[in-house]
Amino acid sequence: MSTYDEQAKVFKAFCDVNRLQILELLQSGEKCACVLLEHLKISQSTLSYHMKILCDSGVVTGRSEGKWIHYSLSKAGLEHAVSLLAPFQKAVGL
Repeated sequence: MSTYDEQAKVFKAFCDVNRLQILELLQSGEKCACVLLEHLKISQSTLSYHMKILCDSGVVTGRSEGKWIHYSLSKAGLEHAVSLLAPFQKAVGL
């Protein structure tokens, strides 16, 4: 997979209303998928779709506990996402 494909995965993670809401919920710490479902009012399959995109981007990590998955923000993944913007910041003098 090309570098552009990998970068696109990261940017895709941030370009959906549901995913932005999920990221906001995860700012306060790890959340069980069941908690995310309660807050978002979406189906389990829709949540799974969005969580796959977030996890594939590296911005979110998941760990299994019983029948549920607990999700949290990935420090390394978020640092990588920020680093992707650095060349653009330099180009405009930020």
